[in-house]
Amino acid sequence: MKVLSIDSSTASASCAVLEDNKLLGEITFNDKKQHSVILMPQIDTLLKNLKLTLNDIDGFVVSKGPGSFTGLRIGIATVKGLAQGTDKPFIGISTLDALAYNLAYTSGIICPIMDALRDNVYTALYTFNNHKLQQLTDYTAIHIDDLISILKAQNEKNISFIGDGIPKFREKLSNEFENIFFAPPHLNVAKASSLGELGLLKLKEGESDNILSFAPIYIRKSQAEREYEKKTGMSINE
Repeated sequence: MKVLSIDSSTASASCAVLEDNKLLGEITFNDKKQHSVILMPQIDTLLKNLKLTLNDIDGFVVSKGPGSFTGLRIGIATVKGLAQGTDKPFIGISTLDALAYNLAYTSGIICPIMDALRDNVYTALYTFNNHKLQQLTDYTAIHIDDLISILKAQNEKNISFIGDGIPKFREKLSNEFENIFFAPPHLNVAKASSLGELGLLKLKEGESDNILSFAPIYIRKSQAEREYEKKTGMSINE
């Protein structure tokens, strides 16, 4: 089974093609948020270099968040269009799951941290046991101090951090914990290959998402919604 996976949930834009247990190719840019401009050319370049067409793809995988609101919408709209145009299934996988999977076979707690601004992070806690990634907590947006408190309550000796929040919080975390590890820079990017591997397993098991009902995991409200509610004192849904 061949799948095309796409991640545009952060500043990076990544696409990959996987076939069963093999990564056929991957392109990742981690410079500027220009997903609407570069994503389709990335996919086209990748497929051409692999001498594949969309007809050779059996399914699609896309990041469902959390992350950049605009980036998520671009990636999801792209995959929905590809899935509908080819009549192939697609499935969404959390960006946090994919980041944690970058540290597969790591012992202890795996803690992806994505910068959510104002000293907040998108996160969830994971372990890797019996060759599978296991999620311990729900996806959340949380202040870094609150995350530290939660981690200390776990009483786990080994904690591994991964994600674009590391440069911002590395010193603070190092001062709070003794046995912690930080992923190297090349792993802190959300990779379409990790996303695709997780999605491929689910597609093989017959799981897929519905084009009409599928929506991103935003976790928190957009800046526009927060500013509107602050100005009017009303929820945007009221």
